[in-house]
Amino acid sequence: MPLFNKKSAKISNPSPPMTKDPHHHLFYENNNSYNSNGKNLATGTTMPTAPHIDDLNHESNVTKPQLVFNCQLAHGSPTGFITGFASVKELYQKIAECYDFAMDEILFCTLNSHKVDMSNLLGGQIGLNDFIFAHKKGRPKEVEIVKSEDALGLTITDNGAGYAFIKRIKSGSVIDRIQHIQVGDHIEKLDGVNVVGKRHYEVARMLKDIPTGSTFTIRLVEPMKSGFQGIAPRKGGAKQSKPGGYGSGKETLRFKANGNAAIEDEHDDATQCGIDAINTLLDSFMGINDTELATQIWDLGSNKTNSMDFAEAIDASDLEAFGFTDDFIIELWGAITDARQGRHRR
Repeated sequence: MPLFNKKSAKISNPSPPMTKDPHHHLFYENNNSYNSNGKNLATGTTMPTAPHIDDLNHESNVTKPQLVFNCQLAHGSPTGFITGFASVKELYQKIAECYDFAMDEILFCTLNSHKVDMSNLLGGQIGLNDFIFAHKKGRPKEVEIVKSEDALGLTITDNGAGYAFIKRIKSGSVIDRIQHIQVGDHIEKLDGVNVVGKRHYEVARMLKDIPTGSTFTIRLVEPMKSGFQGIAPRKGGAKQSKPGGYGSGKETLRFKANGNAAIEDEHDDATQCGIDAINTLLDSFMGINDTELATQIWDLGSNKTNSMDFAEAIDASDLEAFGFTDDFIIELWGAITDARQGRHRR
């Protein structure tokens, strides 16, 4: 049952609709009688004219219906209706208002699945038929880690609203051997330093800069769990099909880097393959996963004819702040050209 049902507007002193008596050629409006010439039989005044159809069309063009998305809390709740947002932060705020809790309680959202399933993580886009599941903060935990290898085996992403969290754990890595650390855990502090508000690449850089052989403490906050809803396992498992009717739309609401949102068609196979390949490179080189960033890189390179033009486009954009190396830009360009020529397969 929805949390909030829209109430119909109250109308004071409702008036009966205007009708025409076919036998007496009289019009009735607000209990006043008019003859066929539009004269009020009681007062002699002229019947008010109805608005022109062009005026009605103009008004309908000005007022357009907003998109409405279904939402639930992942650990269990009634269904709420979310509308009127143009960014991930605004979406979180609307969800928090709907369920009456603070926005910073939301760790991340998944689409069409209540499980901590990173393949369904909400990033920079939402399908128009997608069902949103919001994951709230659960139990905090502190883990002491010995960095016995250069790489910890983490892939980090963020929720677009200030929280970095673990998206992937590499099998056999340092982190994989610590069962208390799970996919979906929010990284709150590193050695007592609060990292809330930092982007994923900043947190990944801090972890990378920890000297090999040293011991550090990481404070994590896991997503809230409930007794009757399962959380996806860390490893393997059968592929889950989407609930019927969810995520089947061909159009997508995309959140732009400039703060705007727009409805666009789904990416074609070449574009999606290129974005996936770029995201894989971001994971390999930087330890982060960010579909929105990968999409922005694809958009900068999809219409370029050579790597020099692509590099100049990167430098002229806000991506220049990442300080991509020449080797990394060449790798990115290779992923883009491979996708355009059909050498990548989904």
